[in-house]
Amino acid sequence: MSDPTAPSATPASVATPGVAAAPWFADGALHFALGIEDTFVPQTRAGERAIDEYELTEHYEQYDTDFALASTVGAEMLRWGVPWYRVTPEKGVWDWGFVDRAVESMQENGIRPLVDLLHYGTPAWLERQFAHPDYPQHVAEYAERFADRYGSFVTDYTPVNEPVIHALFSGEYGYWPPYLSGADGFVQMSLALSKGFVLTQQAISRSIGERATFVHVDAGMRYTGDAEATEHAELATRLRHQSFLVEDLVTGGVGPHHPLLDTLRHKGCTDAELTWFLDNAVRPDVMGVNYYPRHSTEVFEAGVRHGGGFADPRPSFDAGTEGLREVLETYAARYGAPVMVTETCVTGTVAERIEWLDASVELVHRMRAEGQQVVGYTWWPLFDMYEWTYRHTENPRIDHLLTMGLYDLVESPSGLLRQKNPVADRYRQHAEAARHAEDTQHAPSARAFGAPHIQDHHA
Repeated sequence: MSDPTAPSATPASVATPGVAAAPWFADGALHFALGIEDTFVPQTRAGERAIDEYELTEHYEQYDTDFALASTVGAEMLRWGVPWYRVTPEKGVWDWGFVDRAVESMQENGIRPLVDLLHYGTPAWLERQFAHPDYPQHVAEYAERFADRYGSFVTDYTPVNEPVIHALFSGEYGYWPPYLSGADGFVQMSLALSKGFVLTQQAISRSIGERATFVHVDAGMRYTGDAEATEHAELATRLRHQSFLVEDLVTGGVGPHHPLLDTLRHKGCTDAELTWFLDNAVRPDVMGVNYYPRHSTEVFEAGVRHGGGFADPRPSFDAGTEGLREVLETYAARYGAPVMVTETCVTGTVAERIEWLDASVELVHRMRAEGQQVVGYTWWPLFDMYEWTYRHTENPRIDHLLTMGLYDLVESPSGLLRQKNPVADRYRQHAEAARHAEDTQHAPSARAFGAPHIQDHHA
């Protein structure tokens, strides 16, 4: 294990990159990124096993190959998460071995990492997880140690990926640790996550100063159908407002006229806590929005009540590019920052994936032509992943495979193969066209690429 007394030691091969004339999000270009699914929930209980997507997808063994694949298809940036629970397997013990190797490999492959410091899951030793009273201090210490160690190369950070999903799954739905439920649980999780978020961003800023770029990321959630009916209106209204709650708290946006102010106070949030957020507000350099056309819009049905989440899901509606435009415009207006598509895809055939890739990229180019600051586009993920329901069954991983990637995950006697499919070629076309457009100032069109050649792919 790495020496816990020397967390700031920088791997010798990680050098300081050249100083850019302007930050990447202000250079006028559209930056193409990919992601590697990085959900970590290591806690177990009866009927629930740990889930670690890096373990399931064999990224721990194949990270070097994976980074090379991302570079090969033209990605400039990679959203990549740190397995916090592995970095600190015991309280006060720090093991940076895997992260050292991964950061070095990303640099060697010419990949700019956009690091997810918290993509679900806390260390196994942290009792009550996000509900532990010292959670904010623990996550901030981890973030500062990371920035001290890798900040000469890693300058782009997401303090918390999708805090609203954290708060729903761990707070409202009782689906993940610490298994709180209801509106009370959501508020408790939101306050804890928000304080950790603020302390994390402050810690990184102390470590690497103005070189730090912060991409705040949340899920673009929409509610439609019978949402305005008397039987659903109160819940639908609360869900809509609380989709923004963590970002509102961390940016100092919960003031006397916030629609959830009375709810926060009723659930135990004190004026002193609210004042702390106002006094310690942090801002995003880029506001990232995760949007999945077939899942991001939930439908309320007349006469039917659903608890939400995987246990009792509401139906969803494919809102297509209309929904993507709406969430990007909403977050841009609400937080006054450039926006980025930080996750999107459809789970389906190669043809369906390419259709959504073309449509969503074309929308982004159209919005940019209208003068809107959309600075990045991320297809998520680079290769297939496994559904989170894996945690709640004993079935083999293949039963939970989601065909989402530019590369198919294929079982073999020697491990999981990464098999390229035509989505990868299409993604590369888009990425290269965007770089060419930066030089020519002419926005590309997906229609110019022609129909893809699709055959002999199981997806």
